[in-house]
Amino acid sequence: MKKLLSVILTLALLLSCTAALADTYRIAIVQPLTHTSLDQIRETIVKELNASGDKDIEILTANANGDGSALYNIISKYQAESVDMIIAIATSTAQTAKSVYIGTDTPVIFSAVSDPNAAGMVGDDCANITGVSNNIPAAEIVKLIFNFQPDCKKIGFVYTSSEANSVSTIRAAKAYCEAENIAYEEVSISNLSELQTAVETLITKGVDALYTGNDNSIASAMATYTDVAYTAGIPVYCGADSMVADGGFATIGVNYVQLGEQTAAMALRIKNGAAIADNPYETLTNYAKFVNMQAVERFGGNFAESAYEGYTVLVEADGTNHFGE
Repeated sequence: MKKLLSVILTLALLLSCTAALADTYRIAIVQPLTHTSLDQIRETIVKELNASGDKDIEILTANANGDGSALYNIISKYQAESVDMIIAIATSTAQTAKSVYIGTDTPVIFSAVSDPNAAGMVGDDCANITGVSNNIPAAEIVKLIFNFQPDCKKIGFVYTSSEANSVSTIRAAKAYCEAENIAYEEVSISNLSELQTAVETLITKGVDALYTGNDNSIASAMATYTDVAYTAGIPVYCGADSMVADGGFATIGVNYVQLGEQTAAMALRIKNGAAIADNPYETLTNYAKFVNMQAVERFGGNFAESAYEGYTVLVEADGTNHFGE
């Protein structure tokens, strides 16, 4: 009798654990590599999900550390484990998630995809995909530069050729320059070992300013980028506040905390039953405006006080960094 009772209690415990597991909604957050912007998006999403009060959510996180094969394997593993939702940070992650989850009912929520249309995140084969774009209007990019350098004669664009988000941002900026008769030069790189040479090439072509948008690879190598540029006295403008925090001069770009908050809100709506068809991808509702005063010291800038109006000092001249405060 005791043995029978023990078996019954064991079965009851197993059934209870199985029921609890079945009630858990597992959200996997995946990023392609480590750098300040992507980390901030992930941290904000996790914070917002935890703060939602939704007790049945289990959060899983993974980082491919710049390895495309690892990225595919991570997402495929989550599919095999039947996670309930994938939050894909950055374009490469979103595209990989789409390739794994195409034709399924598992929601894929992207974050930080600059051009969802060009990246293939919109269309008949994307019924399970939505998210938040970090697109920046091209006109704002160029206005940023001329705000500080009204006499700028030529802009240099640097980007990674394999990053669709970066390519689309620079393409839009070039189109705006052509329409406004603004001279520019461009150099694309295929890997970070080419970055120093790319910047040096643009400097020899007489650019007055350098711009890189939401480029995940270059964002992870800002020290190399700025060392070359600032030695030549050329300001580096960026597409994100995190890139300014890591050495760039100025941005009117992505506020990654806001991006993470919007992504988490989207994920929670979908988790709680909202249809993806009724929740098309969103763009940011406002943009960040930050400057790095230590960078000004490094490249020897002498801008009018009025140029700084509306900008928040992210890094002081003494190197004090306020990023994330």
